Amino acid sequence: MGDARQCSKRHCCRFRDLTHAGTYVVDDRGRIIDVSPRAEHLLRRSAAELLGRDAHDALHRGRGGEPLPRSLCDMRQPLLEGVTASGEDAWLERGDGSLMQISWMVTPCGTEADGGANALVIFYETGSSESGEQVRAQAPTTMSELDRLALLAETTTTLTSSLDSDETIRHLVRLVVPLLADWVVIDLLTEEGEVVRNTVVHHENGVLTHREDLERLMPPLSMESPMPLSRALRGVTATLVGPEHYQGPPDSGIAVAQRELFEATGIHSACIAPIRGVRDVVGAMTLGRAGQPHPFSTHDLLLVEDIARRAGLALDNARLYERQRRVAETMQRHLLPRLPSVPGLEMGACYLPAPRASQVGGDWYDAFVLSGETTGLVIGDVVGHDLDAASGMAQVCNMLRAYAGELEEPPSAVMERLDQAVVRMAEATMATAVFARAERSGDGWRLRWTNAGHPPPLLIEENGRTRYLEEASSMLLGTGFAPARKDAVVELPPRSTLLFYTDGLIESPSHSLDDGLDRLREEAAALTRHPLSTYCERLLSRVRPADNDDDVAMLTLRVPG
Repeated sequence: MGDARQCSKRHCCRFRDLTHAGTYVVDDRGRIIDVSPRAEHLLRRSAAELLGRDAHDALHRGRGGEPLPRSLCDMRQPLLEGVTASGEDAWLERGDGSLMQISWMVTPCGTEADGGANALVIFYETGSSESGEQVRAQAPTTMSELDRLALLAETTTTLTSSLDSDETIRHLVRLVVPLLADWVVIDLLTEEGEVVRNTVVHHENGVLTHREDLERLMPPLSMESPMPLSRALRGVTATLVGPEHYQGPPDSGIAVAQRELFEATGIHSACIAPIRGVRDVVGAMTLGRAGQPHPFSTHDLLLVEDIARRAGLALDNARLYERQRRVAETMQRHLLPRLPSVPGLEMGACYLPAPRASQVGGDWYDAFVLSGETTGLVIGDVVGHDLDAASGMAQVCNMLRAYAGELEEPPSAVMERLDQAVVRMAEATMATAVFARAERSGDGWRLRWTNAGHPPPLLIEENGRTRYLEEASSMLLGTGFAPARKDAVVELPPRSTLLFYTDGLIESPSHSLDDGLDRLREEAAALTRHPLSTYCERLLSRVRPADNDDDVAMLTLRVPG
């Protein structure tokens, strides 16, 4: 931060007393990388709350507290051009939701190591720090054509940045409230034709509040009702609406719900616009003004309708993506087997899909009875995160089971034959896998296995001692190199637990693989006395990194005493 302040003194001579100024540094992507104590005080936010966040999204606001389109933000221009610039009458949002009027200066600042691409932002508080009615009352009541175009461009960019429906709706709310209204209501049509009041948000004193008491399943949609919301949900054009539209006898349950909404919120003027997808209507958006005194105009209605159209395309894409994901996930779950009942052994397994924002993966487990009191055990992961990965997983899983049942040979021979088959598959596929055989050994059990590029199984003894079975490891399947594979054998002590898992349990962008393996070893040992029925779930909750977006498959084996 010291270099940054020296740089500021060279470029910012008119800021004579920096002791009263807040300062923060952003990198070439606009993310905050340093914050001064004075800035923390002025912004009422800790450095931990700001570091790593986009400065524009986190701080820059319009005069009324609304999100500011990037194209209209004067403080971003010098960042993009790498020049020194200053200005007055900008607004930053504090941690408590209030607004702070500032004068500011931005100047390039950096070292040779970062390419000199950082920038120092210096700001003073110059005016009101309230975000309530006093500030918003001074805001313009109409938008210029440039403002409207900027908002539409921002809407398109922001809403298409995600393929998650809930996140898209959150972006939509932030775009329209409080810039256009202080209430926003999103009603969505489900695939079954039901209407769900998905979102009701109120903006007051700089704070967005979800009214969960108003979010619920709505009455059935009437295909004949001339009332505004019913028409919008059928795809009819946007309408200007007031409480008077719902004062007469209601013609449907949706009309009753809408009258209750106006009474509960105090909305005196509203726009209701259909949210249309490519093929069908997705829902309807209601923007309402209760605290803002000016009613909506026809000009506003055209803008709201345009925003709703863009939202419809984004939500339609998100739904299509989620539908494809559900198909792949359902197919994957149905391919995972029921575990066999084997006298003298306990088995458990679980599968956790990737988080919603991620794609489906190709992880699988399998267990099946072979001849001569032998049980086959498999854990695997097909490379990729899409329908092709799930399809490839199904083929590899079935071929491995077939070869294992056909060949009275060690696991390495089965894996070599599987590798040759994977190379010949129509779609190029690569996979990691462990194939093991649990074999009777006198009164006990032993494990014979081979590993094709997969994380090593973990053996946990009753006393808590652990060991990763790292022997017999070789190249993953499908590379075309046909390596010579080996087998390894280990005796399984009484009351020991054997854990097979995929890399989604241990990998994380924020720490090394060794850290993940160490954490798994510690938690697996700590849980060794827990019943196998809950063992996997407990491990998942304790070990799986929060920032891992991969799916997880686990297979456990326990030798009773």
